[in-house]
Amino acid sequence: MTAQATTLAGTPAKTAPLAGALIETRDLRKAYGAGASEVQVLSGVTVSVERGKLIAIVGASGAGKSTFLHLLAALDTPTSGTVYFEGKAIDSFREHELADYRNRSIGFVWQRHHLLADFTAAENVAMPLLMRGARYGEALDTSERWLREVGLGARVGQRAGELSGGEQQRVAIARALVQGPALLLADEPTGDLDERNAVAVFELMQRLHREHQLTSILATHNTVLAERADSVLRLEHGTLQPVKQLT
Repeated sequence: MTAQATTLAGTPAKTAPLAGALIETRDLRKAYGAGASEVQVLSGVTVSVERGKLIAIVGASGAGKSTFLHLLAALDTPTSGTVYFEGKAIDSFREHELADYRNRSIGFVWQRHHLLADFTAAENVAMPLLMRGARYGEALDTSERWLREVGLGARVGQRAGELSGGEQQRVAIARALVQGPALLLADEPTGDLDERNAVAVFELMQRLHREHQLTSILATHNTVLAERADSVLRLEHGTLQPVKQLT
């Protein structure tokens, strides 16, 4: 059976790439294992995300939310199906084009910040720029501007391991955005935070999304925060469907 394409309005999508879509998937499937031990995580996900939208993806633990985001970011490869970015199939990219896509077009925020504890906040944010070959001083100047933007201007020289959990996640957000990506992917970015910090981090991401004209896809268990997104999709039984009401 061919999976039905789903737009965020819940109506069938066109076969050709939709105007205004930044990223799309077509019949995206992912399985792990083989034979009797095979586990089908994604069972034909076809979805289109328009530029400028903030999308929340909800679903039970193990439903495949992280897998889906990893496929969008080209951190994993699908069993079958295709991811399109700006109308181009990313499986057609050469290795250097894939590296460029991950480094420049995608910003990724993880549940655990993955900061280098003995490096300063500014050095952590500068890492993507340094990996691209930027000069150290210029990279630090750019990272410091981003740290001020996320409210950590006074902490630029502080070691990451000395920051609070909420501050560390703000550093991770600045690191994700320092290259000016078009697409922000966030995998349970508030999952390790208390309620107060979770709300503050989500509101920060909302502001940055709006002010920098991002397209953002957020996987979360927090239905209260998910309801504040432009649209909510539920990943269940390997398929992704629009949610009209969470509660």
